[in-house]
Formats: sequence, C-alpha cells, structure tokens
Amino acid sequence: MDRRRFLSIGGVVAAAAGGLAAWRYWPEQGLINPCQASLPADLANHELVAAAWDGVDPAKTWDCHAHLVGTGDSDGGIWVNPDMESPLHPLQFAQRVFFLNAGCMHEAKGEADQSYLERMHNLVDGMRPGHKLLLYAFDAHYSESGRIDWERTAFHVTNDHAARVARRYPDYFEWAASIHPYNPDCVSVLDAAVKLGARAVKWLPSAQGMDPASPLCDRFYEALARHGLPLICHAGEERAVHGANRQELGNPLRLRRALEHRVRVVIAHCASMGEDQDLDRGGSGPMVESFALFARLMEERRFEGRLFGDISAMTQQNRAGAALARVIERTDWHHRLLNGSDYPLPGVMPLYSVDYMVSLGYIPPAAAAPLTAIRRHNPLLFDFVLKRHLSSGGRRLASSVFETRDFFLARRPL
Repeated sequence: MDRRRFLSIGGVVAAAAGGLAAWRYWPEQGLINPCQASLPADLANHELVAAAWDGVDPAKTWDCHAHLVGTGDSDGGIWVNPDMESPLHPLQFAQRVFFLNAGCMHEAKGEADQSYLERMHNLVDGMRPGHKLLLYAFDAHYSESGRIDWERTAFHVTNDHAARVARRYPDYFEWAASIHPYNPDCVSVLDAAVKLGARAVKWLPSAQGMDPASPLCDRFYEALARHGLPLICHAGEERAVHGANRQELGNPLRLRRALEHRVRVVIAHCASMGEDQDLDRGGSGPMVESFALFARLMEERRFEGRLFGDISAMTQQNRAGAALARVIERTDWHHRLLNGSDYPLPGVMPLYSVDYMVSLGYIPPAAAAPLTAIRRHNPLLFDFVLKRHLSSGGRRLASSVFETRDFFLARRPL
C-alpha cells in the first residue's frame, strides 16, 4: 500500500487501532510495514535462521493458517463489505488499511489482488524449498433459514478463487474451503471442494454466524467425517473480523458436537484469547478463559486423534501470556499442535513486540535484533524463526509442530 496514502488516514487508524491490538506502548516497529524486499545475505544466513530450520523438513512445513484477501479487482472471487471501505465505520476501516499494508498490496486498480499474491510468492521464496501456505477461502454469513446475509458478511472469498490460485501456483500454495453449514447445498459444495483439492474447511463462527453446537450442522459434519477432511475453526475472542459479531459462537465447548461426529477438529489459536461461558455447568455457568475450555477438551481422552490446535497468532502481544507458556510446556500436546502464521497478521506491525517476548523470557535478548530486522523483510520467516526459538520452563516446541503436511494429506475417511 502507498505510504503517503497510509499516513494520510493515520488519524482514523489511530482512533480505531485499539481494536487491533493491546500493545503496551507505541509499537516498537511503528505502524507501517516497510514491505522491504528479499533478505540481505547476512540475515538469510544468520545463525538464528539456520538453527530454526535445523531438524525440520522444509517440504513438510505447510503453514496451516494463511488468509487469501484482496479488494476483488482480479477475477471476481473476492468481495469486501463497503463498511470496511468507509471512514464512517472507523474500526473496520482501520483494520482494512492495516491488512492492505500488511500484505503490501498496491492500490492501483487491477493490481491489488495480484500484488498480494506476488508478495506471498516473495515471502515463500525466502523460506526453504518445499514450504507452502494453506490459503483460506471465506464463506458468507448465512441465516438459519439458509439465506445469505450480505450486510453481516465482512468479506467473501470463494472456494473457486482459492482453488484457482492454488492450482495456478502449486509450488507455493494449498487451499482450504469455507462452507457454511446452513447453506442448503453445503454437502454438494463440500463434495465439489474435495474434488478441487481442498485440504480442510475453515470456519469463523463469530463472523460467519454458524453455531458449531447446532443440529443444523449435523449433515455437514457427517459429510466432513466421510471425506476425512479436517475442520479448522476459530475459537475464543475474535477481533480482526466482525461480520455477525456473535462472540458466544466461538466457545470451544460448542465444537464437541463436531468431535462426537468423528470430525477432526483444529481449534485455531488454541482459543488463546477471551472468555466464554462454561457450558458444562449449565446455561448460567460462569465465564472462564477460553483457553481453559480448550485445555479441558484436550484432556478428554476420547478426543485423542480428533482434536488439535493451531498455534497461529499466539505470539501476538495480546495472546503471548500464560496460554503460550502452557502450550510450549505441554510436550504431551505437541503431536496435536499445528503451526500457522495467520498471514498477513505478522505484517501488521503493532501486533507483535520482540522486546515484549524477551521481557517474558520466551526468547534470549540476543535474538531481538535479528528477529526485528527479519520482520522488516519477511514476516513469514519472522513468525517461523520466532516460534522455533521459543522456550518456557526449559522446554521448546517440537519439530513435529511445524511439519504439518502429513496431517492434511491423511484424509482418514470413515
């Protein structure tokens, strides 16, 4: 995104930026992603980077959480709610500005969508050969009657568009479908997505309006289990996408219904932010940390082999607390954890603080300078190297957390 254009709307951004992150001070790397080109040789060959790749097979490092976004100026596969383009809705407007900048998109007509893809190409080229991104489609909001509600839809990225991008660039991308279970044709849409090579299905209930605990989802769960396709579902508080804005639908306990239908479920971010009602204690149960409910599900032995968590975004300032420490220290969970970046969010500069990670003891002080420099050039590599060097309680994340490819290749149909 053009720097002058970004700065010209800085007042609106500053007024609304509180919804993007809870950074403690002025962000140490400023507000703007500098969108610098490939890493200089001294950074590309830095011992911190070499150590991050040690013991990991790059061909198996599929980043399982990457967003396919744009303005819709390419082939009609992307639609953005006009509210996100209007200063009259400052928070949504600010979020769109940050996402455009994070993805280094050009504003010239006809270039935005393609420039987003080209930036991802550049970033993946800065990883090791074989590394790929799992790109997410994003379905519209549906009412329980099965009708699309465009007013409550933040944006829409079609399955066809995501499949087309992955097919065009097979060395860079895989893709995940997004299919609303209230869509009367959800099963046939899933069948079609599987034929087009979808590796998973992605839901964001608070924005898209599906209740994972509703019987309306049952036929879709049955179809997912039949295909053996995993469901990646956001849980816990959601701040980046509004849409329906029904936070209660992100309660991790609502995913028990999918698990009981023998669906492989990946809870995005390990539900590491916010609070949800403890539904196990009835309709008037207390509010508890969402992560505690995720942990409760992980402890249910019947869900071993079915319930997983992705660690995307867990190094953001507003998530890098006790939940991250516990995920690192629970080595018995590591074979059930999957790495993702939540791209383009690592490029939203205020969301991350290397100094904060040092202050929490997750990384040594000597790692701060190279990590900060890497992020200016390649937010994807920054996210990977940072996580590979995290430690808590004398433990680090296992290599298997980053080797996610086989999880998505193993369909395990019923």
